[in-house]
Amino acid sequence: MKPKRLFDGESLRAELFNGSAQRLFVSFRQRVGDPGSFSDATPVRNFTGHGFAHLYLQSKRNDWYINSETEALESVLGAHCTRYSDAVAMGFSMGGYAALRFARVLGLSNVVLVSPQVSIHPKVVPWDRRYRDCAGGFDRTLGDLAIHGAVGLRGLMLFDPFRPKDRRNSDAISDLFPGIQPCRLAGGGHPATQILRAADGFKVLQSGLRDGELVRRDILDLHREARAGEATYWRRLAKVAERHNKPILAKEASARAVASNPLSKG
Repeated sequence: MKPKRLFDGESLRAELFNGSAQRLFVSFRQRVGDPGSFSDATPVRNFTGHGFAHLYLQSKRNDWYINSETEALESVLGAHCTRYSDAVAMGFSMGGYAALRFARVLGLSNVVLVSPQVSIHPKVVPWDRRYRDCAGGFDRTLGDLAIHGAVGLRGLMLFDPFRPKDRRNSDAISDLFPGIQPCRLAGGGHPATQILRAADGFKVLQSGLRDGELVRRDILDLHREARAGEATYWRRLAKVAERHNKPILAKEASARAVASNPLSKG
């Protein structure tokens, strides 16, 4: 299946699979370790095989989709996406931010956001310096979710409460988009689905989003079940317990980490 290129800029790209379908799924490239080139697009079969078009958006340089081409991309997306009866999206970190930023022009009704940012602008998130290397050209107004986001958007926002910066970003997003339910996946990492993947949770998220059957309680239960035998979870819990001066919990969690994986160092 070959994609149709809807937008082919120097900084941004939009490619579409199965474009004649009635419903639309949108995904986004997340922040990559070696920016400077576009990735090869591949269709998400869990959607294209079930009556969805798949639109894949990319930002070449880890600029969080905010650059001189942002408004041109919006214009193209807005003109194209009105043909679909419904549109849903999934985004991780930078991709989660992009899902919120472009939700209005994409016509999104439902989203899954994994460890998203509310912004990377230093004046908006002075407490989060993780992406300062990307923030130099980030236009605060053009990237403002309060201005450009879709207020009535619904969905789930997955994040690891063990990561204070991810938690603060999620709190800020909840204030702007009350229809998006926070889903606390303790020890899930960044992105917060690292433990869920071990239980085939990624497929569960996709299928629930696709079928309109995404239930917050089900994801929390799946994560809780998956983490019980994951050494990674217990190691992360031990570190959090140590940081909060809870030595008994830290010791118990370290022991569980070793029990879950004899090669673990606790």
